[in-house]
Amino acid sequence: MNAKPRKNPTLNLERFREAKLFVVSAPSGSGKTTLCNKILEDKLALERSVSMTTRPPRPGEEDGVDYHFVSEKYFKQTVKKNGFLECEENFGYLYGTPRAFIEDALDKGTSVLLSIDVKGAMKVKKEYPGVSVLIFIMPPSIDALERRLHFRRSEDRRAILTRLKLAKKEIAYKKRYDYTIINDRLDAAHRKLKKIIVSELALPRKVE
Repeated sequence: MNAKPRKNPTLNLERFREAKLFVVSAPSGSGKTTLCNKILEDKLALERSVSMTTRPPRPGEEDGVDYHFVSEKYFKQTVKKNGFLECEENFGYLYGTPRAFIEDALDKGTSVLLSIDVKGAMKVKKEYPGVSVLIFIMPPSIDALERRLHFRRSEDRRAILTRLKLAKKEIAYKKRYDYTIINDRLDAAHRKLKKIIVSELALPRKVE
């Protein structure tokens, strides 16, 4: 499915108060979800955007917390209604960022934390220039990434090789991000991510 949301013709960034979109991306297995959860535990002045997906929940995941788990029919209906800020197909499943939540938060002056892939991040950056802060999480190495994917034991060897191939393509996007963090040690990566967000929250944004 080539799920491309339509541009919102009424979008006026000037109406939003001083709030930012913190967009965190990383190859699968790089620790993005863990780092984002730690940031939310820090109780900073931002809310988490919960993506919508057609994939089934993994063990331990909760609907409305980790993702909004929906049917493919419902997802496609949302696309037609321009209900996503961005949406993509990955590994046979659809993922999207609900538009209404993002715009409501920005209207209130509340910053938002998004955990999305690189293609989605580029769309958010294009639609919200000057509002988006893009942060890329890097694994220490491809070998380390492969070990992490094997450790998860959620996919077979073929799926892991596919993810590693995609990871190399995603890493090529890091130059288009505002910040890059190497997650070689979780605590250190968490401190760096927190420092970036705290610093950015203290700075006025520029609406281009």
